[in-house]
Amino acid sequence: MTQEIQILVISLQRSPDRREKARQELSKINLPWEFLDAVDGSLMSQPPSEYKPSKVKRLQGYSLTANEIGCYLSHKKAWQRCVDQNLPTLILEDDFTLAADFENYLKTLVENSDRWDFLRLQGLYEVPYNKVSQIGNVTIAKNQGDAVGATGYLVKPVIAQRLIDASHEIYEPVDHFLEHHQKHHLDFLAIRPYLIDITRVKSTIDDRSEREPIKGLSKRIRSVYRALDRIFSKHPWFPR
Repeated sequence: MTQEIQILVISLQRSPDRREKARQELSKINLPWEFLDAVDGSLMSQPPSEYKPSKVKRLQGYSLTANEIGCYLSHKKAWQRCVDQNLPTLILEDDFTLAADFENYLKTLVENSDRWDFLRLQGLYEVPYNKVSQIGNVTIAKNQGDAVGATGYLVKPVIAQRLIDASHEIYEPVDHFLEHHQKHHLDFLAIRPYLIDITRVKSTIDDRSEREPIKGLSKRIRSVYRALDRIFSKHPWFPR
């Protein structure tokens, strides 16, 4: 396959073991790829301008961790590289495993890039889906639920730019944002079954804790704040 796609692996410079595992996994395919140095949230002395702590606390009911913010910024960095190089891009986090015959699947998708703009290749949760099209033995589908996860996906430059444009404020984990259709107004497709899985090793990019669901009075207060945001903001965070 000619240089019709770029492959970026988001990874922290301080994670040599994870980088070595990524190298081993990518040795299974004969395609060029490169590491994209992740934004290390643990080194940020203060939140970036895109993150408004008090507003996030009101409208989410919790604060994002430093590494969640860094993870989001890392994906924005990858989207910008996609735009700058003007190439469809496979974006990977460094805790991935590839399906058998992944290279041939990827070649098929690149050769039929008119069928997709953004393709989810991995999901954390199993959700129902509707088949959209079939390319050989590759099934392109529309998920009927939020699979979340951002370990592996394909994106075209025009969509990468729209994701950047919709990310002038950061208030949710990046994989939740990708599912937030009312915000970015994009409908994404997925490959089913998925071609990428995660290694089940704790991520050093995103240290998201197991949060308790927002319940009771806290949930009602959050709903009020979100309703007010929809009324008074030109760009509400949680539009209907």
